[in-house]
Amino acid sequence: MKLSFSSRVVGAEIHCDIGSDVAVSAPIFCFSLMAAPRVISGGTLVNRFAGFAEVALPDIAAGAVHKVVLAYDNREYRPRNRLWLPQGAYLKMGKTCLPLPPGTAQGVLPAEPPLAQPLPGGTLPLVPRPQNWSPSKGTLQFFAVSSLDQRLDAVNDLAQRAHFAPFRDDSGTPLTILEDPDLTSEAYRLEVTTTGLTIAANGPAGVHYAAITLLTLRETMGGQIPCGTISDSPRFGYRGQHLDCARHFFSVDTILRLFDLMALLKLNRFHWHVADDEAFRLEVSCAPALWQKTAFRGEGCLVPGVFGGGIRSGGTYSKADVATILARAAALQIEVLPEIEIPAHSFAMIKAVPGLRDPGDNGEERSVQGYLDNIVNPAMPATWALLEPLMLEVAGLFPMGTLHLGCDEAPHGAWSGSPAVAELKRAEDLDTSDDVQGWMMARLAATLVANDIRPAAWEEAAKGKNGGIGNGALLFSWTGQGPGVEAARRGYDVVMCPAQNAYFDLAYTADPNDWGAAWAGHLPLEKTVAWDPVPAGAEDIAPRVAGVQGCLWGEVVTEDWQMEALLAPRILGTATKAWESAGATSGSVLRSLAAAYGPVLDQMAWRRHKGA
Repeated sequence: MKLSFSSRVVGAEIHCDIGSDVAVSAPIFCFSLMAAPRVISGGTLVNRFAGFAEVALPDIAAGAVHKVVLAYDNREYRPRNRLWLPQGAYLKMGKTCLPLPPGTAQGVLPAEPPLAQPLPGGTLPLVPRPQNWSPSKGTLQFFAVSSLDQRLDAVNDLAQRAHFAPFRDDSGTPLTILEDPDLTSEAYRLEVTTTGLTIAANGPAGVHYAAITLLTLRETMGGQIPCGTISDSPRFGYRGQHLDCARHFFSVDTILRLFDLMALLKLNRFHWHVADDEAFRLEVSCAPALWQKTAFRGEGCLVPGVFGGGIRSGGTYSKADVATILARAAALQIEVLPEIEIPAHSFAMIKAVPGLRDPGDNGEERSVQGYLDNIVNPAMPATWALLEPLMLEVAGLFPMGTLHLGCDEAPHGAWSGSPAVAELKRAEDLDTSDDVQGWMMARLAATLVANDIRPAAWEEAAKGKNGGIGNGALLFSWTGQGPGVEAARRGYDVVMCPAQNAYFDLAYTADPNDWGAAWAGHLPLEKTVAWDPVPAGAEDIAPRVAGVQGCLWGEVVTEDWQMEALLAPRILGTATKAWESAGATSGSVLRSLAAAYGPVLDQMAWRRHKGA
C-alpha cells in the first residue's frame, strides 16, 4: 500500500489531501496540531487529546484523494507556519497503523542569508567576544600547539569530533602555560607572538577557554591569527542552554553533539528537561513504573502521539547514559542541571503512579497545552511518598548539587475542586492556589537543602503568601525579565531566559515557510542580543543575576536534526549575552559574526538557519 498526504494553509483553515493506491475502508486519520483541533469537513472527530486528534473518514477508493478540512478549536489561533500543520500523521485501520508522508517539508529551511556587513576593524571573529583585545604587529601562522598538557586533551578531542584539524601536533607552535593566582577560575590571558603562544590562567577552566579561543580563531581566520594579547573573563558564572527531552527524546549522541557546540561558545550549563506531561525519561530505582510506563507515547501508550509523536516514539535515559553525558560534560567544563517538573506538567506521572490526585476532586483543570488534570495534589500522601525519594535520587545522579523542580504553568483553578486541598488550606493558613503551590515547593526545597542540594525552579515558584519556594532557590525568569527583577529584589538569585529573546523554539520570522512557535513573537538573530540581563532601571539586582540561558522546547521537534537550525546561529546570541560586557555586541555585529561562524558550523555538519 502506498499512501499520499499533503497539507496546506488556506486562510484560517488547514486543507489535507489523503490518498491511497488501494481501496481503504473507513480509516481513522490520526495527527497532532500545536493545539486542540476541530473538523470543518471531510470526517468526524472521534477522539481528541490536547493537540492530538482522531478523525473517522469515509472509505477511500483506490487512486482517489480525500479532502479533510481542519481548524484550530480556539478561533483566535491561526496556522502560523508549516509547524502548525498536522505532524506525525498516520492512518489507523483496525489494529493496523500506517504512517502518512510528512505532507510538507520538515524543520527549518535553509535560505539565502541577509547581507552581513564586514566586521568592524580590529574585531576578532570570535563568539563570545573577549573582554579585552590588544593587538600588536605581526601574524602567527597557527595550525596546532606542540604542548602535551593534559588540560588541552578535551579541546583536541573536540576538534577531531568537529571534523577540524587536530589541535595538537608535535611540530606545532610552542605553548607555555602559566599559573596566575590573581585571575578568577574561568579567566585567562592569551598572548600571541610570531614565534609562540602563552596562556596564563588560574586552573583548568581558564586553560580550557583559552584553548577554545585559539581553536576557534584558527577556524574562523584560516590559521592566520593576529599577534596581540587577549585578557578575558565571563560576565556571568551561569551560561546555559536548555533542552526539552520530554516532548522529544533526543539521542545521547545528539546531546553530546550539542555539548561540543556549547563548548565552542564557552557555555557551561546544560539544563536537562527530562520530565513533562508527555514522559519521565530518567531511569530511577525508587520509581521504576514512572519511566517504564511513560518512555513511549503513541498507540497503546498512556499518552497518545501529541506534538508529532506519531504511531510510537520516545525512549529513556539509562544510568549508563547519564554517566556518558556527565563524562563528556565534565571534560568540556559543562555542568548538568536536571529538571523533574512538578507540580504541574505532570500528566504522565499521574497516569503512571496511583494516588497523586484527590479522588474527591470535582474540578476541571486544563493546562495551556490542553491537558486535563495534569497537576499533582500536595494533600495526597502518595505525592510525598513519590516526590521526596525521587528528587533525592535524581539530584544524587548529578554532581552539580542543584535540582530544578519545575513549577511553571499551573492550570487556572488548580486544586479548586479538591476537598483534601481545602483541608490543607485550613490547616496551613493558605488562601489561594499560589499559596498552596508555594507551600508545596518550600517543603520540597527544604528537604533538598537538608541534603546539601540547592533547589531551582521557574519564576512561578516565588508566588505565594509565605514567599514561595525560598530556601536559597535559583529562579529562572522566562515570561520576561519583570518576574526575575521582582524575585531578585526579594532575595532570590535569578537566571534570565526571557522567551522574547532566548526561546529558540520560536520561529525566526513570520514567513509561513518558516518553522517554529509564535506565542512570544518571532526571534530573529538580532533580537537575541537586543536586551540586557540586568535591565536598565534595575541595576540594583546585578549581584543577584546569576546568568543567562537559551531554551529549546520539544513541541517543535519531531526528529533530532530539527534542533540544529533552531539553535544555530541564535545560540551565538546566548553566548554573547552570557559572557560579554553589557552592550558589547550589537545585532548587526552579531550578524557579521554569524557569517564568520558559518563555515565552522558547516565543517561540523551542523545545520543552520542561514536566513535568520
